[in-house]
Amino acid sequence: MPFDSAAIRNEFPSINLCDGGLPRIYFDNPAGTQVPRRVIEQISDCLVRANANLGGHFASSRMACELVDAAHQAMADFLGAGSAEEIVFGQNTTSLIFHISRSIGRTLSPGDEIVLTRMDHDANIGPWLMLAEDLGLKVRWWEVDTATFELDINALEPLLGERTRLVAVNHASNALGTVTDVAAVVERAHAHNALVFVDSVQYAPHALIDVRALGCDFLVCSPYKFYGPHQGVLWGRRELLEGLTAYRVRPAGDVLPHKFETGTLSHEGMAGTLGAVEHIAWVGQAMGGLAADSGRRTQLRRAFELLQGHENELVRALLAGLAKLPGLRVLGITDPARMAWRVPTVSFVREQHTPEAIVRELARHNIFAWNGHNYALELYRQLGMERSGGVRIGFAQYNTLAEVEQLLEVLGAMV
Repeated sequence: MPFDSAAIRNEFPSINLCDGGLPRIYFDNPAGTQVPRRVIEQISDCLVRANANLGGHFASSRMACELVDAAHQAMADFLGAGSAEEIVFGQNTTSLIFHISRSIGRTLSPGDEIVLTRMDHDANIGPWLMLAEDLGLKVRWWEVDTATFELDINALEPLLGERTRLVAVNHASNALGTVTDVAAVVERAHAHNALVFVDSVQYAPHALIDVRALGCDFLVCSPYKFYGPHQGVLWGRRELLEGLTAYRVRPAGDVLPHKFETGTLSHEGMAGTLGAVEHIAWVGQAMGGLAADSGRRTQLRRAFELLQGHENELVRALLAGLAKLPGLRVLGITDPARMAWRVPTVSFVREQHTPEAIVRELARHNIFAWNGHNYALELYRQLGMERSGGVRIGFAQYNTLAEVEQLLEVLGAMV
């Protein structure tokens, strides 16, 4: 069975919703995706059958423990981790970065240096800036090449030195869609004995992640960006997580991963995350010609191969259409030969209209999109667009070419 867009869309109950007689077109996906039936069913089942705290001798508690363990294993499979004990769940990615940055900070000294990029979402900038202020660290900035909308790997080397302790970098830009060569960053940073902290929030919905192949030290992602509920997930190398001090209450244990999972987490959210991973694996198994027992990691790999093909078709059509509109400038990679270095997140500005005016007009046609800096604050400051930002369109597995054509038609009618 080849990639079947109709079958995919049938898995998402919200796809068929209409407002005022107009069907919804979800191009707001970089901010959060819709959820498939498996996610809804897993959340509901958790709240009905396993709504208890962990560690009890009764049925609902045992079920909750099994579910939590299964969610950790699912995310280990999703990220290519060596162990489910390297997976930490949290309220969201921002909270997890604030938490782990404080733990890492206990190993740093005044005058130590950290490298941040102008391309990152502020979740991978703000916590480190506050840590630097608290501890007297020196911040070095890796600027965006505004001609290519990329991070030039050759510009990283001069920022690294004997006191560099950490490089925080995105896997894919939430504004530009640009993919960073994380393995190359790791190679250079590790040569200076610096840790590498990767924000994969925008990459995770679109391509298979393999933390061991990347060689990074920490990586975060958000299940609600890949068809799950509002959650955050942190992966860290086991020896690093074991060596760090976790901020926790005294009765909490010091065992991974739970020492970093403060308080009672959303078990229903973890159930939904399990459902999201299961859904993506289903795409690979059902549409990729794989046996049911082929293994979740194999199914995920095949799923992302199929999804990348579909999403690349959409982004090529969008970029080709945008190129025909007068006064419009895409902020990001537009070369069809370089689609491997971007995810299907496209931002643009237009001379005749403000970003807000454009998304208001799109909303009038029930096309959902965002405007502004979308928390890529440093990027838009560097571009001189901090106040206005841009229009952001992002695709997911349930979007179609017909929807792209509708978007281009509305934009084309704006004069």
